[in-house]
Amino acid sequence: MIRLTELALPLDHPESALRPAILERLGIADADLADFTVFKRSYDARKKNTEIKFVYIIDLNARNEDAILARFEKDQHIRQAPDTGYYPVAQAPAGLTERPVVIGFGPCGLFAALILAQMGFRPIVLERGKDVRRRTKDTWALWRKKQLSPESNVQFGEGGAGLFSDGKLYSQIKDPKFFGRKVMHEFIRAGAPEEILYVSKPHIGTFRLTGVVSTMREEIVRLGGEIRFESKVTDMHIRDGRIESVELANGERLNSRYVVLALGHSARDTFRMLHRNGVFIEAKPFAIGFRIEHPQSLIDNARLGKYAGHPALGAADYKLVYHASNGRAVYSFCMCPGGTVVAATSEPGRVVTNGMSQYSRNERNANAGIVVAVHPEEDFPGGPLAGVDLQETLESLAYTLGGSDYCAPAQLVGDFIKSKPSTELGDVEPSYKPGIKLGDLASSLPAYAIEAIREALPAFGKQIRGFDRDDAILTGIETRTSSPVRITRDRTSLQSLNTRGLYPAGEGAGYAGGILSAGVDGIKVAEALAKAMLEDLETNSETPS
Repeated sequence: MIRLTELALPLDHPESALRPAILERLGIADADLADFTVFKRSYDARKKNTEIKFVYIIDLNARNEDAILARFEKDQHIRQAPDTGYYPVAQAPAGLTERPVVIGFGPCGLFAALILAQMGFRPIVLERGKDVRRRTKDTWALWRKKQLSPESNVQFGEGGAGLFSDGKLYSQIKDPKFFGRKVMHEFIRAGAPEEILYVSKPHIGTFRLTGVVSTMREEIVRLGGEIRFESKVTDMHIRDGRIESVELANGERLNSRYVVLALGHSARDTFRMLHRNGVFIEAKPFAIGFRIEHPQSLIDNARLGKYAGHPALGAADYKLVYHASNGRAVYSFCMCPGGTVVAATSEPGRVVTNGMSQYSRNERNANAGIVVAVHPEEDFPGGPLAGVDLQETLESLAYTLGGSDYCAPAQLVGDFIKSKPSTELGDVEPSYKPGIKLGDLASSLPAYAIEAIREALPAFGKQIRGFDRDDAILTGIETRTSSPVRITRDRTSLQSLNTRGLYPAGEGAGYAGGILSAGVDGIKVAEALAKAMLEDLETNSETPS
């Protein structure tokens, strides 16, 4: 198979134009091209006011491939295609009685359980929240009625925090084994649109993702796995540096020496339990800031020029970085085109925001986090859980500033830059539910973060015209950009540094950031766990009785 990269075609080209373009680029006859697939399609908007082009990566089968590759030996855009298939690393032996446990059923736990089930290991999944249908109802209760369910919300439940987000499926992780393709294929098998395999920034959207996740759950069960909802792990039993069992809130104890710890970044009580039991944890950097909202049309015009609104391009996104004079990095995070800002707390008496989009991305506003990096050494010294303490303090303050009823504090960008409290909205209508309370955000974050964001917003306005418009909305606060801890693991075995059989994974453990990377990490730890189980079985069978 041959891979052809950087094949550019006009934005409005018909689908039938792709095959002739491949033939022309390779200089071969139509009869010589057996078949082809689009591996990736992106667009080049650098000339947004003259011409935007689609740029393709094509995988193809052709007659005399060796001769074609030899002819283009010096052309870096024509190479042998890599093998992106997924091949299981193990198969559970017949009669295996011990079952691995997966704690958490977000993207990481979902794929860890799926891979283990596909290899025959019949995993038991423990999820503290509810199934996706009941979880959705509980989440809407906060947004519409200001009623929080601490164990069933944006953070906890089937699908994890990624369920109520943009459903973004792109990442910058290194993926030499193409596990990301496995993630995409499984999503498509469960009902996701096939385009996620090839568009440059694929997304599913919340409502479609709920169906996908529930279908994958049914597949895990069909393969012998077991999913237990409302099953919160409250303790672990460790002996001689080895995990032996986990204990649930109802007092039940499950014995297993192989446990995937696929926590979300908001499982603060579980972080504290692990620390109490001596599992190695360290503080890690994360970021804090606000959600910013603009009319989506402003972003479309700035990014796409005369092509704004073109149906083939959809809603435009952006990615911004600024280095402030106080040494802080300010950057956009989790940009949601045509989306909404949502209440994302999982704890009573706290306010935290996130962004969400549906598959259509056709809401009025664009939103993104505008956040400042914070570091353990200088910003929250005091031990491995100091970042958790900082998050809790800031979220409690935001709750008070918002009126102590889960409304969020907010301020117009122009007023924020001028250090002036906001008293009325402009043309930009905030999307946050259950509502906002206008005022002054200066006290909601540490002074260094406020200073850096104030400096960054006008600089971002020079990159995207209108980004710093006076009536754009800042909604506070964004604190759960990533986990404030890392449950550190051995690089080779992927087990906890000091607790054998415990496999920290995904966002909560500090090894992923988003749906795709979390799914990939779930695959990695599932493979490592399966191989370790088989090695232990072989060793024990060879040990004289």
